[in-house]
Amino acid sequence: MAENVEDLLPGVRRLGLGKRRVTMTDMTYGSGYSESSGDVRSFPKKSMPARNAYQIIHDTLKFDGDPTLNCATFLTTWMEPEAEKLIVENLGKNRVDIDEYESTERIHRRCLAHLHDLWNGPKGADATGTVVVGSSEGIMLGGLAMKWRWRLRREAAGKDTSKPNILFGANAQVALEKTARYFDIEARLVPVCEDSHYCLDIHKAVDMIDENTIGMFVIFGSTYTGHYEDVAEMSKLLDKLQQEKGYDVPIHVDGASGAFIAPFAQPDLAWDFRVPRVVSISTSGHKFGLTYPGIGWVLWKAQEYLPSGLEFELSYLGGVEKTFTLNFSHPACFLIAQYYQFIRYGHEGYTRIMNACLYHARLLSVALEATGVYECFSDIHRPRGQFGFSEETRLSASRLFDETSSLDISGANPSVNEKFNWGAPVVAFRFTDWFITTHPKANQDIVSTFLRVRGWIIPNYPLPPDANTIRVLRVVVKETTSEDLINRLIRDVMWATQTMLDTETKSLGETLAKPLASDPSVTNLAHAVASSNTRTMDEHEKRSHWRGLLDKIGELKKVNVGNKSTDEELADDGSSKPIYQKTC
Repeated sequence: MAENVEDLLPGVRRLGLGKRRVTMTDMTYGSGYSESSGDVRSFPKKSMPARNAYQIIHDTLKFDGDPTLNCATFLTTWMEPEAEKLIVENLGKNRVDIDEYESTERIHRRCLAHLHDLWNGPKGADATGTVVVGSSEGIMLGGLAMKWRWRLRREAAGKDTSKPNILFGANAQVALEKTARYFDIEARLVPVCEDSHYCLDIHKAVDMIDENTIGMFVIFGSTYTGHYEDVAEMSKLLDKLQQEKGYDVPIHVDGASGAFIAPFAQPDLAWDFRVPRVVSISTSGHKFGLTYPGIGWVLWKAQEYLPSGLEFELSYLGGVEKTFTLNFSHPACFLIAQYYQFIRYGHEGYTRIMNACLYHARLLSVALEATGVYECFSDIHRPRGQFGFSEETRLSASRLFDETSSLDISGANPSVNEKFNWGAPVVAFRFTDWFITTHPKANQDIVSTFLRVRGWIIPNYPLPPDANTIRVLRVVVKETTSEDLINRLIRDVMWATQTMLDTETKSLGETLAKPLASDPSVTNLAHAVASSNTRTMDEHEKRSHWRGLLDKIGELKKVNVGNKSTDEELADDGSSKPIYQKTC
């Protein structure tokens, strides 16, 4: 009796069945090449045609999310074809080879000069700074410079230098903590709270400073909620502290997002080198600098704030050059792309784009709160000086948005933002207390997962330590987030929310098997939702309002009672209570 299938069917091996044995061909598919045909943990032993290698990787990457619908990322996901052409043309250039690529170095210096001017550096002074891989590297260099300057002062005074510390809010992005850990600096995390808008509490920070404090990181655009920390007021408190105790504490501004937003859309806000204690600023060119990853920038107010001990001179590349970056080699193509954006858009174009981002973020915020189901922890849509969600702040935000929605956001006039709170175009939101009380099983993770079904990537995450019992969904509104996308997102958030509620009484299969919405139109939906709730409602009115919104998008389920079609009822507690017609 045959022991294996090949003995019974001799042709099976030639067909590629049974044990794998396929003749390699020049076909794209059916060639026998596979990413997993060998041990994927071992370096490949043989080569393959370029077409096959490309197709394998191309097909694998189809399982990634769509960058345009990735609302989790702050990073730029689109550039114009002309910018992409410049990137491809310069992929082989190493930025640090300044003797070989003199024109590239001139572009580098021009970009630094542009940023020095944009951030109100001292007039007539040369720009001191460098391009880096991202704002994380810029933060580390800013922290190192503060540590070295503190150490030099302490050594000159004959004091101990073994216990440096640095302060920043508990809402810090991980790069700030890395700086402290990697360079042996004690990290003192300032607790956040509702009163500090879940950002740095500047008054608590002052109490944590001592003679070993090398400086402060102040975050200009929190990744959690988009709030700007108050750089100018922090500087004033540090001035007062120096008068009282003699501690001279400088500020490095982590402007990963805000440093490319405020100069254009919020120029009345002092946060940059105009603030006396700000000695350095870092930013991401690949966020609101509108350039593909990875590029960032770090600048110092003047040369004196960059200790000479951090600079190295190199001559082996054909000329003498100075370097003080953590990484040596650096692609020139993204630097060139950044310069393209600077001269392509200029102050006018960047203002138009930032105005549009902020407008669309406000539209989304007001519409979400108008549903009665969600409240925003971000505050960019509220009148300046109003923070936190309540019926009063919701209604005042709705009225202000309605008053200003007729203004020309496509223009280059930042005055369209002057009545609103400062901040980055970030929308952080969660269920309202009313909705949680009405639906105690409601779960924002489920909403986030259902939104993935529609292609959206919207994370649900806890706020910083001391507030991490609160979880928020977050949308970063970028250049590519058009009003059409906001309309679709509002519809899909409502769909995902109602679908989550449906799973409380039905199986997942039954819930997702429902027919498509009866009215697929989303034209001006966000505006319609935003203007639909302009007064305080009681619980019954809130439930009716939610049913009305579902009906507007064609998601209100109908059930048959006798010969009549009626809306699905809501129980007294607001949960779904389907009406069934028994039949024999």
